[in-house]
Amino acid sequence: MINSDSRRSQIRYARLAGFMFLFVIAADLLGMAMSNGYTVPGNLTETIHRMTDAELLVRTSIASGFIGSICTVLLAMGLYVAVKPVNASLALLAFLFRMAEATLGAAQSVLNFALLKVYIGPDSLNVAGASQLQLLMNLQSAANSTAMNVAAILFSLGSTIFFFLFFKSAYIPKALSALGLFASPLVTIVSFATLISPHPSTYLQFGWVPIAVAEVSVGLWLLIKGINLPQQELIV
Repeated sequence: MINSDSRRSQIRYARLAGFMFLFVIAADLLGMAMSNGYTVPGNLTETIHRMTDAELLVRTSIASGFIGSICTVLLAMGLYVAVKPVNASLALLAFLFRMAEATLGAAQSVLNFALLKVYIGPDSLNVAGASQLQLLMNLQSAANSTAMNVAAILFSLGSTIFFFLFFKSAYIPKALSALGLFASPLVTIVSFATLISPHPSTYLQFGWVPIAVAEVSVGLWLLIKGINLPQQELIV
């Protein structure tokens, strides 16, 4: 049983989570969209020139990903408080998985900001040499891809638990919880397949579609409708 203050807190944090669901998706998509504007596959010189000419755009795209990591912490907190009465131990475990995801994302941003200074430094091509910069850029690309997939697995584990608690509690419609329970483990499968396969299929990217639909749907529901707390749980 929960008192009226706890109920109000649950509702507020659930709405916070709903907003952060949508904000994190927007921040991540914005960062990826901007990064496509200056990367020229197979052409190191042109890529560096574009990065130098559009340094603010490059820094903004990296910062967008970092903001997404910060907001993931707020999202995890909102979800944790919202479902903690259902099972505190599982809610904490899900929170920790999402925190690990956010930490890895922040570390990735640190690496990208640091390497940016190398790429656009004075006479970087002359000082470091094209071959060394190309190797560094290839390593950065591989590291970013690996970090994204590892973070996605951590996200998937936390998301699965949170959706399970929503399903068990009926705080949101069962159909939305069930969609999240289907979509979240699918992300783990896609990410592990990408990590393990030497040449992952482009079709794997379609595995992200269900979780995108689930998060947008649940985000809108939590933001607009909030959570449905059964009357028998309340103490007037």
